[in-house]
Amino acid sequence: MKFQKFQRILITFLIAVGFFYGGYYFGKRGFVFEVRRNPPKIEITNKYPADGKMDFALFWEVWDLLNSTYLERPIDQKEMMYGAISGMVNSLGDPYTSFLPPEVNQSFMDSMGGKYEGIGAELSLKDGVIIVVSAFDGSPAKRSGLRSGDRILQIDDTGTAGMSVSEAVSIIRGDSGTQVRLTIQTGTDEPREVNITRGVITVASVTWEDKGDGTAYIRISRFGTDTNTEWDKVVSEINIKMRELDAVIVDVRGNPGGYLQSAVYISEDFYRNKTVLFEETSTGDQIPFNTSKVGVFMDIPAVFVLIDQGSASASEILAASLSDNVGATLIGTKSFGKGTIQDAIDFKDGSGIHITIAKWLTPEKKWVHMDGLEPDISVEITDEDLDNGTDSQLDKAIELAKDF
Repeated sequence: MKFQKFQRILITFLIAVGFFYGGYYFGKRGFVFEVRRNPPKIEITNKYPADGKMDFALFWEVWDLLNSTYLERPIDQKEMMYGAISGMVNSLGDPYTSFLPPEVNQSFMDSMGGKYEGIGAELSLKDGVIIVVSAFDGSPAKRSGLRSGDRILQIDDTGTAGMSVSEAVSIIRGDSGTQVRLTIQTGTDEPREVNITRGVITVASVTWEDKGDGTAYIRISRFGTDTNTEWDKVVSEINIKMRELDAVIVDVRGNPGGYLQSAVYISEDFYRNKTVLFEETSTGDQIPFNTSKVGVFMDIPAVFVLIDQGSASASEILAASLSDNVGATLIGTKSFGKGTIQDAIDFKDGSGIHITIAKWLTPEKKWVHMDGLEPDISVEITDEDLDNGTDSQLDKAIELAKDF
């Protein structure tokens, strides 16, 4: 009985503080956590805000009622626990703070590595609606015509009202070769149904092309686990294959972001001893992320960055840092506007949690959250461009690069 009582206390503790593990994060986020045995003992000190108490009697009353009286048997207690944690996290009202059950967390990690099964789209929550942040290059979503900003109103026969991003992702992703039916609304157009056959999504995070006249075009589709290595490979190829280099075009359109450090790493090739971004903590402290190495593109006469409403997070960090520090010209449409930083923490059972811990500010200390970055030169991709397979935003950058 003593062990069962301890087990219940431990579960209550895990739910109360978001199912973190270990003292490291508790120390940084305002919690002191200590578990001792012989006899079992748990001490929790909530330092920020002032110490307080929470009565979990109602939680356990409902838990016991469900276990003792619910009709359908057996009850999956693990799913109940995941549901309780998800509800607690969602109550914060932050679409970027989310609990990921094991399957969803694995899918996320696979996507950051550039390979997974699904439709190949990054989703977010905006104004309470599930939206497409970007459809990845060469993905089933891209081939089906999904665009940044499209609203997903229904997944198969399930409406998305009140649905979290992690729930939407878990329904949309599935085995290669199977189909999912999405009800999509673009702008103010009438909603339409789109049947998409899932596939194995393999996306290189960095690619490049020689556009002639001394112009290198570099496409960054995400900031993932392999981005730094792929970036170094591309930079090396450019140095070997291009005899002269007068302009670099960096394309982060439809790039939903990823690892902040990759944006810092790439920025280091364009300037030295300058600030890429500031991290602003909950206490108002502003911590600079600076470059230090001697980059290969530091003496390039012209830098252009292509952005659109699918450029978010780390994409906006890179675009803003190049704009503020080397005068890069931003071309396209206003970016998404995600100005927060998340910690991604994995648990032993394969689940994970993403927690918003700070804001990020541009080198000029501007917070772009919900506002996005305005392009220096606004160029819209029209329906005619899409029908003809032309890229007016890239064409504009190439045209301007010829002047250098």
